[in-house]
Amino acid sequence: MGDITTGSVSANGLDFGYLTAGPQDGPLALLLHGFPDSPHTWRHLMPELADAGYRAVAPFMRGYAPTSVPEDGAYQSGALAADAAALHEALGGGSDAVLVGHDWGAFATYGAANAAPERWRRTVAMSVPPVSVMTASFFDYEQLKRSFYIFVFQTPLAELAFGRAFVEGLWRDWSPDDGRDRSGDVDRVMECLGAPANAAAAIGYYRAMLDPSRHVERYAAEQEATTATGERPVLYLHGAEDGCLGAEAVDLDAVLAALPPGSRAERIPGAGHFLQLDRPAEVNERVLSWLESAP
Repeated sequence: MGDITTGSVSANGLDFGYLTAGPQDGPLALLLHGFPDSPHTWRHLMPELADAGYRAVAPFMRGYAPTSVPEDGAYQSGALAADAAALHEALGGGSDAVLVGHDWGAFATYGAANAAPERWRRTVAMSVPPVSVMTASFFDYEQLKRSFYIFVFQTPLAELAFGRAFVEGLWRDWSPDDGRDRSGDVDRVMECLGAPANAAAAIGYYRAMLDPSRHVERYAAEQEATTATGERPVLYLHGAEDGCLGAEAVDLDAVLAALPPGSRAERIPGAGHFLQLDRPAEVNERVLSWLESAP
């Protein structure tokens, strides 16, 4: 039941490729990845969700091959939230569906759950706190140094700088130095973003992040929802050794204050930015426990 296979589906005007595991008639568990990674980073969680009876689906996010590049160039977090809602519909999700997002997938999770809480029974966000908390931590001096890539991506040099060596550097900086070979995950990223149009799409997420003039009006409601408090409790997880968004810059009390009542926020010891890979047993246990708890 836990074997991971591939599939495709059309949603929100895009053709999404995805990885999937679990029974077709199980509750949908939609897993949204971030940058610079791919659905393959969910490879430890998906089999466990499948064994728990969920139909786990991890799509390649918009612009990440084999998912199509959007013709309207929309990469704001509201567009990602709209994709999640459309995938819920296209994949036959019910009110028992659950949503798990990491990095950019966390932005999408906040927006999708806040815009349509009736679609999602439980939600989990990892490595990127609610926007209000992230904004407060962003201007810390040490955090500004970690976020250099965001500013590079605002310039015309971004496409020239982006490549395998750049991605390898981010993985090295963002993960604990535990001797593990991360080249396979970098390979998967470059399969998604090796073509110029796909690399430009990934960069486009960051340009839309700091430039509201790039926002597409049709996603205005979902965009607003990404900064709302919402009503569905959220489990928030952050790696204690995150080299992308430093754990010391993320106040868990502030995270809880920005999330709906009943939410939880925890640091995962020994985990970096890709905590679902760095400490899969601990992350999987927390996620499954949260999903199995009421409501």
